[in-house]
Amino acid sequence: MSLITWTASQYGTNVGFADEEHRILFDKLNKLYDLATGGAERSAVGAQLDDLIAYVVDHFAHEEKEMQAKGFEGYPAHKMEHDALVGICAGLQTKFHAGEADVTEEVGQMVKGWLDSHIPTFDMAYAGALNS
Repeated sequence: MSLITWTASQYGTNVGFADEEHRILFDKLNKLYDLATGGAERSAVGAQLDDLIAYVVDHFAHEEKEMQAKGFEGYPAHKMEHDALVGICAGLQTKFHAGEADVTEEVGQMVKGWLDSHIPTFDMAYAGALNS
């Protein structure tokens, strides 16, 4: 069962690359969630966790590059949001691979909640600048 479903009405920014990357990100998050909550082997969960985090880092870098290129005034606050989530994810990744943490329902809900807040608040705010 999907943790999060991309819809244009809830998550659409009308910025082509961002919407496409968000759809991919959601697919990767759903796969991790399904593996982690479905009793998959720890190695499979770890591989998907690594894949998701690497994708998120690349996606954030792409967004940040585009915001800087357009001189988007909300860039500093947006970057802080990205850095905070990457820090949380990196900490989880390190602890997971050390056997000190698991990817749980609560982890999935935390990431979903972050996306539910971040995309409508921060990402939709850059649409005008990035489409100009």
